Amino acid sequence: MERKLASYFGTDGIRGEVGIEPITADFFLKLGWAVGSVLSEKGKASVVIGKDTRVSGYLFESALEAGFLSAGVDVGLLGPMPTPAIAYLTQTYNATAGVVISASHNHFQDNGVKFFSAKGLKLNDDDQAKIEQKLTEPMISVSSDQIGKARRHEQPRGRYIEFCKSTFDRSAELSGLNIVIDCANGATYHIAEKVFSELGANITVINNSPDGVNINKDCGATDTQHLQQVVLETKADLGIAFDGDGDRLMMVDHNGELVDGDELVFIVAKAWQQQDRLTNNIVVGTKMTNLGMRHALKGVDIKFIEADVGDRHVMEEMKKHGAILGGEGSGHMICLDKTTSGDGIISALQVLEVLAKSQSSLSQLKHEMVKYPQVLINVKTQEKVDLANHQLLNQTIKTVESDLGDEGRVLIRASGTEPLIRVMVEAKDAQVTQQSAEKLADTLR
Repeated sequence: MERKLASYFGTDGIRGEVGIEPITADFFLKLGWAVGSVLSEKGKASVVIGKDTRVSGYLFESALEAGFLSAGVDVGLLGPMPTPAIAYLTQTYNATAGVVISASHNHFQDNGVKFFSAKGLKLNDDDQAKIEQKLTEPMISVSSDQIGKARRHEQPRGRYIEFCKSTFDRSAELSGLNIVIDCANGATYHIAEKVFSELGANITVINNSPDGVNINKDCGATDTQHLQQVVLETKADLGIAFDGDGDRLMMVDHNGELVDGDELVFIVAKAWQQQDRLTNNIVVGTKMTNLGMRHALKGVDIKFIEADVGDRHVMEEMKKHGAILGGEGSGHMICLDKTTSGDGIISALQVLEVLAKSQSSLSQLKHEMVKYPQVLINVKTQEKVDLANHQLLNQTIKTVESDLGDEGRVLIRASGTEPLIRVMVEAKDAQVTQQSAEKLADTLR
């Protein structure tokens, strides 16, 4: 009996361990056919396919390509490219949809797939439902004279590099700025250095030699220890870290201190407000957004809108409220006046533009917002947990929330991409935060 696709879509596409359903060649073959069949309902369709640097990307690229061709869809192959580059290139090449083969910040054993519409936006729930329905039907190829054609596009990298540079105000001077860039051995390895060096910065690049298995391994936006060390050793002004598919950004100041997604969004939000650029004076975050950022935004009269976790949900709330800036503490930042998706490189350029124009250091701007201590504990699960009806857990939550009062908060949610329950606690006191989180996690275990 075939399972429905809806159970596969997490907060960011379909993702899992290679070789285990649904991350198999036969599933990707049928997925390509199903998506292609839905796209073809309105006439002749075309897609572009990009991937990150995982060794399994070759396997799934071929499977998806065959599926699309069998549905009569033309395919343009882009090779290794950041996820946000595919959002942009889908529009540039006038494709009906864009496809990214990536498991984002996960290690090489995992892979997955994300889709973009012709406008460079993540597919909505209606589109996913149509694909889900198609996957329950037998896979029947179009006739031989209607099979799609495939080609490898030339110069997608150059197009994307120039696009990134176009989002930076050239009146802001980067010359003399010493920057260390960590590419996470991922999809920005052949792009990031060119963007920042061509804008005048002095660049040192690390973790830019992908071998198919070292993506995100002890490096990048999910593990900044190496970057922090190199920034201090080279006496750099700052460091920039991307994740494997280039849609996340973390930064490091000259003291080696991490500057996360919440802090970066606040830095940009405050500057844009002062420049009268922050449309509707709104910033969108998520349930995970730090309490310190919420208070800091309130302190400068910027309205905060809370979305569900995941950049797709952030985008939905941004469009709903007419906002141009949103993001997550994990490093997704969306600048809707610049691009249609979270883009690590473009987000970093917006932060650098603020630094250059204000003539401030990243450290100075970081400390304009005081983060509350946050403890996040991931509790592994073997099966789905009904959090709403977990009586003992809910009793413990009430006790912890009562103890914290207005100076803290609790959030417990199931991961959308992994078999985990995420327990998060924020409070002014670090020791209380840790003890509260452990109490909740022990209750779940």
